[in-house]
Amino acid sequence: MRTKLLLALIVFSSLSLWAADKITPLNVKAGLWEMTSTHSMTGMPAMPAIPPDTLAKMTPEQRARMEAAMKQSGAGGPTTNVRKECITKEKLEKRSAFDENRKDCTRTVVSSTGSKLEMKIHCEGKEQGTDGTFLLEAVSSENVKGTMQFVTNSSGRTMNMNFTFNSRYLGPACGDVK
Repeated sequence: MRTKLLLALIVFSSLSLWAADKITPLNVKAGLWEMTSTHSMTGMPAMPAIPPDTLAKMTPEQRARMEAAMKQSGAGGPTTNVRKECITKEKLEKRSAFDENRKDCTRTVVSSTGSKLEMKIHCEGKEQGTDGTFLLEAVSSENVKGTMQFVTNSSGRTMNMNFTFNSRYLGPACGDVK
C-alpha cells in the first residue's frame, strides 16, 4: 500500500494540474522539461527492521535494491527525483501538460493566472482519503516551481507529505521523451 500511495503522490509531484475547467494555462514554452521534486513524509508506519542474518545473506545488489526501496517508501528522510517530460503546444492548449489525470481526485481551483496556479486537491482511495494544497508558479517561460502539502488518513494513521519541485525548460526538441 505504501508503494501505491507513494507512486500516486509522485504523480502529483509531476505537476498533475490541468484537469480542472477553470484553469488558465501557464505561460511556458513547449518542448523538453526537466522536473526535480523533493518529498518528505511524516507519520509513515515504521518499516520492519531487517534481521542482521537476513542482511548477511543478501548480495550487495540485493542490499542496494532493498535500501533503494526503503528510501523510495519514505524511510530515511527526504527523497529527490528527477525526470524529463515533453510538453507540447497541443498539451498546453488541451490542458493535459504535466497531467496524469487521476480520476479519483477532485481539483478545486483557488486562483489561476498565466503565471500562478493554486488548487485544493481531494483524492478518495479504498482505505484512505487525501487532502492537499498545491501552488505552482511560472517564474519565467522557462522555469516553473511549486509546492504541495498533503494529509492522508489511512487505517487510523495520519501521514503528512510535503513536496517541492522545480522544472526547467531544456529546449524545443524532445527526442524520444514523451
